Amino acid sequence: MSITVALTVFALILPAELPDKTMVATLVLSTRYPPLPVWIGVTAGFAVQSVVAVAAGDLVSLLPSDIVHGVTAVMFAIGAALMLRSGKDDVAEEERAIDAELADDPAVPSFRRAMLTSFGVLFAAEWGDLSQILTANFAAKYGDPIAVFIGSWAALAVVAALAVLSGRALLRVVPLDWVRRLAAVLFAAMAVVTGLEAVGAF
Repeated sequence: MSITVALTVFALILPAELPDKTMVATLVLSTRYPPLPVWIGVTAGFAVQSVVAVAAGDLVSLLPSDIVHGVTAVMFAIGAALMLRSGKDDVAEEERAIDAELADDPAVPSFRRAMLTSFGVLFAAEWGDLSQILTANFAAKYGDPIAVFIGSWAALAVVAALAVLSGRALLRVVPLDWVRRLAAVLFAAMAVVTGLEAVGAF
């Protein structure tokens, strides 16, 4: 397992998830339930999603390397475009959707119910999410599933912790537009580097 790969994946997934629906969903859950069961539930959901993404990327890595690099370059480019396209309306819409999902929950749910609800919400929300697609790309690109899983899951767990502990304050202080732009630049750079690898320039 490469520590460098794990740190690279962590550094690229973290800014992508800060302005994403993942953080918003966790934030909404933490306004309804105690922090600990929310964090345990969402990080368990992230673990399952990351395993699926890494397995998918590992299968893709069996293809010829130029095809793998070409596909991942395109996916990184799409990720960059999606980061620039998402905005404040997406955040508000996600908050409304999660609030509607939780409307029938009891006012004081048990630890287990809060944890399982949090798991279910994030498990459903993450299918086909940008972070899952990127995790699959990293697994295909680097061929180190354990390092990619650890980097991806750790980034998602940190985002969940930030949302649970200080989500509202963080959203007021951190300009999410700048975070989106930073993530878009990072993914664009990965698209260029991976594209050059696909044509054999590296």
